[in-house]
Amino acid sequence: MAPIPHPSETYELLPRRSSDYTQASDTDVGHFAAPAKRSIQLRLVFRSWVRHCFATFRGKHSRLGSQIRRRRNRTICCVFPLLACCIVALVVFTFLFLPSYTYPPQHYKALQRLCLESSRLGRGNVNNEKVFIAAALYDPGGKLVDGDWGNAILRLVELLGPANVYLSVYENDADPSANEALEKFKGRLSCNSSIVSEHLPLEDIGRVIIPTGDERIKRIAFLAEVRNRALRPLQTNPTVAYDRLLYINDVMFNPIDAIHLLFSTNIDASGRAQYGAVCAVDFINAFKFYDRFATRDFEGYEMGVPFFPWFTDAGDGISRQDVLNQKDAVRVRACWGGMTAFEAKWFMETIQESTGTSSKPTAAFSVSPLRFRYEEDPFWDASECCLIHADLTYLRHGRNATSDSGIFTNPYVRVAYDSRTLRWLPLTRRFERLYSIVHNILNHQVGLPKLNVRRLEQPGEEVIEKVWTWDKKTQTHEGGARPDLEGSYHDIKRVARPGRFCGGRALLVMNDDPKPGERKWTGVPIPAFPE
Repeated sequence: MAPIPHPSETYELLPRRSSDYTQASDTDVGHFAAPAKRSIQLRLVFRSWVRHCFATFRGKHSRLGSQIRRRRNRTICCVFPLLACCIVALVVFTFLFLPSYTYPPQHYKALQRLCLESSRLGRGNVNNEKVFIAAALYDPGGKLVDGDWGNAILRLVELLGPANVYLSVYENDADPSANEALEKFKGRLSCNSSIVSEHLPLEDIGRVIIPTGDERIKRIAFLAEVRNRALRPLQTNPTVAYDRLLYINDVMFNPIDAIHLLFSTNIDASGRAQYGAVCAVDFINAFKFYDRFATRDFEGYEMGVPFFPWFTDAGDGISRQDVLNQKDAVRVRACWGGMTAFEAKWFMETIQESTGTSSKPTAAFSVSPLRFRYEEDPFWDASECCLIHADLTYLRHGRNATSDSGIFTNPYVRVAYDSRTLRWLPLTRRFERLYSIVHNILNHQVGLPKLNVRRLEQPGEEVIEKVWTWDKKTQTHEGGARPDLEGSYHDIKRVARPGRFCGGRALLVMNDDPKPGERKWTGVPIPAFPE
């Protein structure tokens, strides 16, 4: 009797190799041996075929991927140089044939020739207009007055004619070297002048309360007072009737450009310049526009990112389009640009205020004679150089200022804050037209212009504004800080003054006693605005 197989002999725990089947006898596998052998062989053939297909596919895929990568690399190698060549060609073409603000109108060229081809005093002032030049300086070491700035002023006086010029220079807290430079500069002047160096009494300037309870001077209040001190000779000698007033910052400039700003901008049929005010364009480097805080476009919007064409397309985009059209009188609501020419009579003449519905100023407030000022709200700041244009427009046009502000920017006239940058400006302006598309995209990406909730308020209108005020009960403390000081925003009804488009929620205050390394002014955090 045949022995009964053990279960472990019937079921193997691991599959056998194919050689196991080929060596087995019929008695070992019984009548199942042949079918099992064929089945295993089929599986092995199928497995081998699958492996072959996979290897073939992988090889083809790898070759296809390599081909795609090679084609892509060839495309990149071809496209990038082509693109670079196109950009270079466009820059060169623009530089040579379509330069920006490089070829001024014919009357600019005629006046420039007159200035260069003659040595006669007053040759740039063909109509012998009286010009008051004002400058408020911060000049440590006297490097400005004793350097390129002072030399440019002296030549400008020569071009205007010393008999036609009054120069007023004011400097606060000048150091000994600066005082020495001012004295030397005064000895070189051939025109009537007022050169003042003093310590401005800070107690004469209004203060605001900040959240710590301290009373601090608004930075704009300080700057407005400094600028007004340079205008004081207009009060001491009010009988002289000036035609133009030129205010110059601590900027490097070409004296002939200053002549063009005064006498070539927006000329009428008789060849006389017509404006309430016109500003240069100032640069902190060869590409970057500087004075965004003081400049507003024709509809009162703030500037875009600080390179050409400077203005955004918000609203009708009037100022931006004027720049793209290469106008010498770009319409704006306010500007400064480091150097600004004004119609002088508004700084001397008191305009009689009227009442009722007249378009002239109302009795609600006075802006005449024209002087720099600041916003008194504690957490609302506006540049004094913007506000003076708003006041000027109100004096000239009353409430009808939106149709014609009479304020312009002249991009043909450019100044810089160092001599090296000034030398670069004729070159970099030649291809700045190419910036306009990128400029517009960036404006939208960064959200410019920002919202100004008071932009549309018109002078003389009765408005309701949210204004931060301190609780009266906590303002009765005397001396020192007020740790329990509290305040909040309140809706206040009042008559809008000119220049609501100039401001924004901010507060910059002076540091009365700055330590070494500290700035002379600092920003104060704005209390959270109610939703």
